[in-house]
Amino acid sequence: RGGMNYDLDDEGYELSLVGEGYIGKLCLNLDELLDPLRIHLMPCLSDAVFVGALGGAAKRIEVAIRRTQFTALGALTLDSDIRYLLNYAKERVNAVELKSNVGLQSRCQPLARLMQISMLMSVDDLEDVLDLILSMKKRSTESAAANAALVGASGRSGGGLSGSRWDLSNEDVKVFLNLRVDFEGRKVNELFHSTEKE
Repeated sequence: RGGMNYDLDDEGYELSLVGEGYIGKLCLNLDELLDPLRIHLMPCLSDAVFVGALGGAAKRIEVAIRRTQFTALGALTLDSDIRYLLNYAKERVNAVELKSNVGLQSRCQPLARLMQISMLMSVDDLEDVLDLILSMKKRSTESAAANAALVGASGRSGGGLSGSRWDLSNEDVKVFLNLRVDFEGRKVNELFHSTEKE
């Protein structure tokens, strides 16, 4: 069992906790592919190659997620898988600014999207979705303001504090939430209806 499966019942969820899933295999394959090259590169180039490959892998994962059904337990597993990928990446990079979640996500936007998808899929109730999006957008605005203040004070960039920018469109949100088998499609599709009229 190594493919993507998030349509999990209790038994499937327990099996996912003890077995090696596709993310572990992906990380192993990235190491096997990139390590022979990275050892010959300067650290900044090594990071660029790694982040580029990671971004490509993250895009492929997002495409696969769009074709997968989810249960609430599956959403928890997705969250665990994406956090595993994020931690794996932070262990492989050299630059200090990439060793934080925000720094890595600001440099690798496809990974940031996966984190947002994971958070979105993990909501317990559809009523929590708008709160999640608003809090992420507010955090993004605050980070941008802090970054601008650092740029103004020092004359140089504040190190990518904008990693928490919300990148999922309303249509993306609807597509992903419709993958949750426990969410009623009609309610998902009406989610933004009231805010779009205002």
